[in-house]
Amino acid sequence: MVTEKKYFKPETAEEALQLAAENENNFRFVAGGTDILVNKFQGNDDTACLIDITGIEELRQVKRTGNILCIGALITLDELKNYPEIKKHFPVLIAAANLVGSPMIRKTATLGGNLLCENRCSFYNQSEWWREAVGYCLKCDGDICIATQGKKNCFSKFVSDTAVALISLHAYIEILEKKGNDLCRIENLYTGDGVNPRHFKKTSLIKSINIPVDEDFRVVFKKLRQRESLEFSSLSTAVSINKKGKIVIVLGGVDPKPVVISATANDNKEELIKKAVKQARIVDNDTYSREYRKEMIGVYLKRSFEELGL
Repeated sequence: MVTEKKYFKPETAEEALQLAAENENNFRFVAGGTDILVNKFQGNDDTACLIDITGIEELRQVKRTGNILCIGALITLDELKNYPEIKKHFPVLIAAANLVGSPMIRKTATLGGNLLCENRCSFYNQSEWWREAVGYCLKCDGDICIATQGKKNCFSKFVSDTAVALISLHAYIEILEKKGNDLCRIENLYTGDGVNPRHFKKTSLIKSINIPVDEDFRVVFKKLRQRESLEFSSLSTAVSINKKGKIVIVLGGVDPKPVVISATANDNKEELIKKAVKQARIVDNDTYSREYRKEMIGVYLKRSFEELGL
């Protein structure tokens, strides 16, 4: 039996949420499509209904409300540099976005979509025939994590570079649901479970990414990857300090969720590095080895502390 394919392009968030409710069992919201459509091509997503949200104007707004800058979820990664307030207050967000994929991808991929991009693993993000030949893993209806040979936990890695930067800026998102709006700290969006990596309902939408502008952040962002384009993160780090001396260390690419450590400028930096390395649940599911990525956490954090004058 052939499954009917459906495509909708709503003009309002309310219409999109209604369509999602009507097709709840087999749909995806799609904007840039740089993650979802690749997964469909690889056979990792068999969704029959796509709801294209690119025509929803209220998700494209960038505005300041008091001390909060609200960036619409449909702003593309390439467009971030066009907004003076983002350039002035949060250049690290632009720097992180500019390290995502290639220039063509950044012109299509949205900020909201990058926050929700699927966890990745070298044993999962392959073609269907490759996965069948090697053996299906926990993330695609198998009974074992190929990377660890364990049967309980999937360690597919969290790879959103913009989330790493935004967490270091104390950012949160506004979520649209049929029952109303909700707010969520970005670090609380992720579960740590590689199979179901987000606390986010399929029928929900991110309206905006909200960042406080009065904390005078200084941030250093670094990314490890084999090539300077296309590659997903093998390790991303962000270290921020605000005007009160509060430090936030964020790691991506080395755990099923972002590793977040809060500290102060007076804390011992070597101990903070040890703590970050210990918290990262790194497994061999990347082109770089587990040992190398663990070593590079220390290298990147030490360099970041030095650049911040800590």
